[in-house]
Amino acid sequence: MTVIEHQSADRAVGTSKSARPDRPAARLGWLDGLRGIAALLVAVHHFGLVKWFSWGEDFEKNFDLGIFAVMLFFLVSGYIVPASLERRGDVRGFWVGRLFRIYPLVIIVVTLSLVLLPKHYSAVPTQVTDRPFWAYLANLTLLHEMTNISSALGAMWTLCYEMVFYFFVSALFVKGWHRNSAPISVFFAGLALLLGAWWTPQMITPKLPWVAPSATHHIIVATVVVLAAGLVSVLTGRPELIRIGAMVLGGLGVVLLFFNARSMFFESMMILATMFAGTAIFRAEKGQIDRVVGVVCCLFVLAAGFLSGYMYNQGKAFDRTWTSSWYGFSIPYITAWAVFGLGMLLRNRRWPRVLTWLGAISYSVYVVHIPVLWGTWWFKDKVVTFPATGAGRWLLPAFFIAAVLIVSQLTYKLIEMPGQKIGKKVAKALDRRTARTAPVAATVAATPEPAPGPAAGS
Repeated sequence: MTVIEHQSADRAVGTSKSARPDRPAARLGWLDGLRGIAALLVAVHHFGLVKWFSWGEDFEKNFDLGIFAVMLFFLVSGYIVPASLERRGDVRGFWVGRLFRIYPLVIIVVTLSLVLLPKHYSAVPTQVTDRPFWAYLANLTLLHEMTNISSALGAMWTLCYEMVFYFFVSALFVKGWHRNSAPISVFFAGLALLLGAWWTPQMITPKLPWVAPSATHHIIVATVVVLAAGLVSVLTGRPELIRIGAMVLGGLGVVLLFFNARSMFFESMMILATMFAGTAIFRAEKGQIDRVVGVVCCLFVLAAGFLSGYMYNQGKAFDRTWTSSWYGFSIPYITAWAVFGLGMLLRNRRWPRVLTWLGAISYSVYVVHIPVLWGTWWFKDKVVTFPATGAGRWLLPAFFIAAVLIVSQLTYKLIEMPGQKIGKKVAKALDRRTARTAPVAATVAATPEPAPGPAAGS
């Protein structure tokens, strides 16, 4: 039993002064390595590099590289994000860290994409630029894909699931239910199996936003109001308001996830099942739950992911999973688990520095790679003619990958790191203000924020 279980209700939502025996390391090399691999594969997938090989078309039909990378990202997020909250013991500190970890990069990259890229090579789709007020408002919530609005950058759709996961983790923590990761994971996986073909996506806004704009506008306004109310309540630092705010956010996540997610229901459920399974793995490894329980949970979720793809990823489902066969979903799903398991087996070894570096900049990689991709096409069409045959044809993908890595390193140093520093200053300022009005102040660990999970889709 850890310190968190002994804390009073007030202390559990607002403080983290006690040391925790199961506190994870500030940076875990194997997790950075896995993130780095996944991020680079997402960029390669969106470039379409696999199709440059003679066997590429058949490979992508049988193995969707995007699904593999996304699920690997979700396992990593599930493993580390709840641990970040629990080592703080501070919901407000967690959310301040998350907001300043995610938003600065997204806002600046989208803005620069609009300003720097020519109209016909815009990384921001016309579905967004044609109705900017509602589209950007929805995207600012990072719940846009669940409010019937396309992503400002195509890679951002998975941030919606990250946000919902944060909502659930926060709500479970303030209720003291955070140790139930394994049964929660099994619950979501069971729903994927039982209701995967019956539950309809986008029940609230079934029509496109330009066909039925009122319904879309209403859900955006409602989402903004509820999200703001929940976050403001959490940021007050008052224990009772933190509890209420976290539960409001959790309720918002439930409504949007179950009634208006764009993805197929089985995919949405398996994403949450996978993330909570990652948390269950962490708990089993740290002795917080019985390892047999963790193993059973993971086996069930793994089987559910394979079977739900086999049973439900067919016909019109391909338009939402962006795959072309059931095994294009199921096989990469299993492979993502296998790679994560291999990473765990090698977690005590020293990982190559290039992979841990790539993991450190992974959030930048999967946010900037779409604008860099469009910039690459513009550069190829308007500036330099790349060879189309022979060994020279590999200069174009090499140029793209090099550009992604260079730009990502710059955005990591110039945007991500300063954003995190500002977030820590804001958190400390809020703590000082709370200390003047409450007997116990919230403190925020000075460890690096874990990178967000996938902002890149399949």
